[in-house]
Amino acid sequence: MKLKRNIRVGNSNFFFKLIILFFIFTSNSLSLTNKDLEGSTTQIKVLDKISSKNVSLKLKNGEQFKFKDLLIKSIKCKNSEFDDDPEITAYIQVKDLSIKSNDEVFVFNGWMFSSSPSINPFDHPVYDVWLTSCY
Repeated sequence: MKLKRNIRVGNSNFFFKLIILFFIFTSNSLSLTNKDLEGSTTQIKVLDKISSKNVSLKLKNGEQFKFKDLLIKSIKCKNSEFDDDPEITAYIQVKDLSIKSNDEVFVFNGWMFSSSPSINPFDHPVYDVWLTSCY
């Protein structure tokens, strides 16, 4: 009696391995790492409420930027993983240089959210600051 090889099992095993390899390669190329989500530059807009002029500023993370009476520093910024509802977050510190009583106190020190600035608002009588992008 002649032994027959099961050709169907061999073919399905090959296709199964091919599908697994396809998913491994596509998942590695499509997945975003923290390096892809974190940016090195934060872009904010500053509104002068007295003159009604707004200025767009690009801040390198870790560096301070002086804008009129404000000293603004962006510590970290991050983009969201989801494309359908993008969220940009940044950790920002702002000092008011016109207040000479204490240099250690920040007017704003915390996370800023682009989609909902009212979660952690920046309250200042002259200026308004909001986050626009991170790259």
